[in-house]
Amino acid sequence: MKHIGAHISAAGGVENAPLNAHEIKATAFALFTKNQRQWEAKPLTKENIFAFKKNCEEYGYHPDHIMPHDSYLINLGHPDKAALQKSRSAFIEEMDRCEQLGLNRLNFHPGSHLNKTTEEQCLAVIAESINLALENTSGVTAVIENTAGQGTNVGFAFYQLKKIIEQVNDKSRVGVCIDTCHAFSAGYDLRTQESCEKVFQEFDEQVGFEFLKGMHLNGSKKDMGSRVDRHDSLREGTLGLEVFKFIMNDKRFNGIPLILETPNDELWAEEIQLLKNMQK
Repeated sequence: MKHIGAHISAAGGVENAPLNAHEIKATAFALFTKNQRQWEAKPLTKENIFAFKKNCEEYGYHPDHIMPHDSYLINLGHPDKAALQKSRSAFIEEMDRCEQLGLNRLNFHPGSHLNKTTEEQCLAVIAESINLALENTSGVTAVIENTAGQGTNVGFAFYQLKKIIEQVNDKSRVGVCIDTCHAFSAGYDLRTQESCEKVFQEFDEQVGFEFLKGMHLNGSKKDMGSRVDRHDSLREGTLGLEVFKFIMNDKRFNGIPLILETPNDELWAEEIQLLKNMQK
């Protein structure tokens, strides 16, 4: 079964996210559990936690179909020791917030080397950061999102995701989220059924579908291989609809959150229905 939703606003409290997801007939959703552009956040209250769980239960949102995202400020591969420590502490706090809410995964961008270390060193530091987070938390899987390869970001190639996972000690608590826009911008051709089959065969060989814990379904404003991260609505941009038809009719994508991060939230309900209608 496919579980489709969007990255929903949690303005006014995390407990509002399930309500907002229900309004657009989503069967999955993503959210930030705190302001994604600030380091500090007020602790979740007992009232926040109780209301979030109650609303999820009322509208049928299981933790397997909810994908929180961490702060954009966090860089788990940071070459500076003090900045790295700040990122690691913030990431552990984000994992703790997910655990408090009864959620079982946290989606994050792996990190950047900032031209101060090598790619290989950066990937090793990210894996070390994940190990540290897993040792200091419980019940929450660290879900690495592929990047577009913009700037000095790593994680844009499947082999890089593989290298990170290989260095994680507890592989039962690490996973991957594939963003269609990021993959396309990184050079993976997702424009036809045939090319999608090749790309996801490579993903399975390099990473493995057992590690796939979620998808971001986004169009792209930029061309394939641009290394520029610019999302577009599903019907717009350079990517086309074939990759979404492929995902909606492939059982390997069942049971995980399929999340829209398309730029026009007024189209989300329509895009969710579009994806549902693609199923044969």
